[in-house]
Amino acid sequence: MTLQFKVPDMACAACATTITSAVTAVDPAAKVAADPQTKQVNIETQQPEATVKQAIVAAGYTVE
Repeated sequence: MTLQFKVPDMACAACATTITSAVTAVDPAAKVAADPQTKQVNIETQQPEATVKQAIVAAGYTVE
């Protein structure tokens, strides 16, 4: 399943790396593409949307 989120407070490559790490902590097989310029995060995962969203929020980011 492909999820797409807007993360307005993702400001730089380090933020993208943190978000990627948070997602792969709940799904090691996830494919994450986080773009700080567009604030978009695309995730290919088998985990429920709520689980992935919670991981990003727990890492300190807002998810829209």
